[in-house]
Amino acid sequence: MSAWARAGGAVVALYGAALAVAGGALWQAGGTPGYFVAGVGTALAGLLLALRHRAALPLYALVLLATSAWAWAETGGAVWRLLPRLGLPVVVGWWLVAAWGLQAAPRRRRAALGACAASALAAAGWLAGLPFDAPSGGHGATGPALAGVATWRHYGQDLAGTRYSAAAQLTPANVGRLQPLWQFATGEDPARSPDPRNLPAFEATPLQVGHTLFLCTPRNQVIALDVATGRERWRHDPQTQLKGNFYLVTCRGVAYHESAAAECPRRILAATLDARLLALDADTGRPCRGFGRDGTVSLREHQGEILPGFYGVTSAPTVAGGAVIVGGLVLDNFAVDVPSGVVRAFDAVTGQPRWAWDSGRVDAQALREGEVYTRGAPNAWAPFSADESLGLVYLPTGNPSPDYFGGLRSAAMERHGSAVVALDLQTGRPRWTFQTVHHDLWDYDTASQPTLVDLPDPQGGAARVPALVQPTKRGELFVLDRRDGRPLYGVEERPVPGGAVAGDHTAPTQPYPVGVPSLAPPPLTEAAMWGLTPFDEMWCRRRFLAARHDGPFAPPSLQGTVVFPNNMGASSWGSVAIDPVRGLLVANTSYTASIVRLFPRAEGERRRAAGLPLYNPMAGTPYIADALQMLSPLGLPCNAPPWGLLTAIDLVQRKVAWQQPFGTTAQRAPLGIAAPMGLPSSGGAVVTAGGLTFIGSADDGWLRAFETASGRLLWRARLPAVANATPMVATLPDGRQAIVVSAGGHTYLGTRRGDQVLAFALPAGAP
Repeated sequence: MSAWARAGGAVVALYGAALAVAGGALWQAGGTPGYFVAGVGTALAGLLLALRHRAALPLYALVLLATSAWAWAETGGAVWRLLPRLGLPVVVGWWLVAAWGLQAAPRRRRAALGACAASALAAAGWLAGLPFDAPSGGHGATGPALAGVATWRHYGQDLAGTRYSAAAQLTPANVGRLQPLWQFATGEDPARSPDPRNLPAFEATPLQVGHTLFLCTPRNQVIALDVATGRERWRHDPQTQLKGNFYLVTCRGVAYHESAAAECPRRILAATLDARLLALDADTGRPCRGFGRDGTVSLREHQGEILPGFYGVTSAPTVAGGAVIVGGLVLDNFAVDVPSGVVRAFDAVTGQPRWAWDSGRVDAQALREGEVYTRGAPNAWAPFSADESLGLVYLPTGNPSPDYFGGLRSAAMERHGSAVVALDLQTGRPRWTFQTVHHDLWDYDTASQPTLVDLPDPQGGAARVPALVQPTKRGELFVLDRRDGRPLYGVEERPVPGGAVAGDHTAPTQPYPVGVPSLAPPPLTEAAMWGLTPFDEMWCRRRFLAARHDGPFAPPSLQGTVVFPNNMGASSWGSVAIDPVRGLLVANTSYTASIVRLFPRAEGERRRAAGLPLYNPMAGTPYIADALQMLSPLGLPCNAPPWGLLTAIDLVQRKVAWQQPFGTTAQRAPLGIAAPMGLPSSGGAVVTAGGLTFIGSADDGWLRAFETASGRLLWRARLPAVANATPMVATLPDGRQAIVVSAGGHTYLGTRRGDQVLAFALPAGAP
């Protein structure tokens, strides 16, 4: 039996030596010495076992005890952070005990192998006892409910962008009986792209008007569906031209307008990726010929040169005050000289221009023939909100182009970039601006629709204050008085790191809301790095230590700077959902990191000529940028999970009501293991008067229903692809309420793609 001891000891010794070498390199780079010490001890224990020395097991027991203490000190006992630190060392311990037992006397052999089996079963039982994702079953509804018919005439359900439905039929008590109603395929194959650089994503949230649903496909086809059957009523294909740098091919929604016009009194307004605004008859899908030129308004007017893919519209237009208001997406980080992010309003019936707001101009005078809007000025690509009683439309703005170098920006660009801006609905002039990031160098554009809700007066008055909640990529929630933009609960300007590259500067402070729970993650540290094994964790630690990592708002640098959350954001275009009756805000947030590195232009061009990918040319600046996600060699985020959370915040008490990891590893882990580690998500939630929250954007491909008050998972249904879109609530002709969602996956997030729209409802006749 000595052969077992020699072989087992040799394997352990080799593993320990590899751990010591990698750990020594990490220690030399300024990291923890823990892995080096553990590696040396493990190698010695393996060597002693190979020599059949009785000290092998006690020595390794000491190593394992010390490793456990170090791991606990670094992680605070967090399960998903402990497992990779202790999992492999425990397995090595089993191996040592088994190898020793196989060369021992029969009685000791049985004891050793029995101990291995018992400890393995105990570990399996402990893992099985973790809160794995599964419905808990329905129970009585809690909290108030609003009775009423669900309507959905705006992208965010209403102009306030609340994503709140008056649907009260579905409750925690009956949601478990939801079943598939119909499924519709758009026929637009997401795997077929006219350009390999394009990233198609089906992210549309349908509107409901009467008994018809209206939605758009990634290539801007507008489709009308029968709400009861999912049968196609009509389709309009605008033949959008998509050759070029359309890095994201998507259309998130359309708008609806109703008037007494003789032509198209009910019309759908849709914008395209190749910069057109369309008006279609809601009953037939035919163009409304009196709108613009034969049903189309060009958004290329006064924009100067537009290279293919550099300017288009991905979000639904906003219809308010008789106008259709549209912003646009401008391609990030390619150049200083890119189209303007101008926001324009057109008459919703005639298509005639009403106003244009160019964030790069000090005045708002109309442009003369041959003039162009400010090139590179901040855009507003995310959905807008509006308060018609106040006569205001609220824009979440992006940062001036390019994102990672700001040395060439004008004062006007600086003022309105990465902000929420309130424009007068009639004139387009700014009433107020609140900036969420000063001199943004991190691509922290305001990517979420502002959400409007009335909240108790913080001064204790009886009246409620008209508020605006602005989620941000940083994870901060700014709560403002939407009449004048003043913070309801205060904002602090806190010092942040300096040291920008030559030719640029940093803002000395950044705004932080006070008195409101934050969804921002704690700053990254070396101990917060993560991997499935000690080796990929050490790889992540070394990568972290090699980059600049002195906390949030450290500027992009020549050595590379850790940006966390990265430009995907904590909150993004899915925004938040607010139940105004219960006073609860529900947010799904993501937490992954990137390293942003700048190269002097000459060096960057040499690297590109050598075939090294640099995706951010930033033409017109002294630098080329590289922004890569911090992923381990196994393709998982380097920062420790959870990588995605679902959180409910009580806006009245201003505290977290509940929070939990959102999404499991079912689509990524071996054997489909659904570990509830929380994964990044894109797309938002809908909340209902019946006390439910529906969301389908988790990486594992389930549409889920949670009890809004408690966060308890009550129901889920498998989707053909991840629903990177906000669900909506529809009302069927027989009065039943249905959950409708687009399941399209996402190329950028690496999930399976699809073209399906699905509806779920209670069985006909159900109480």
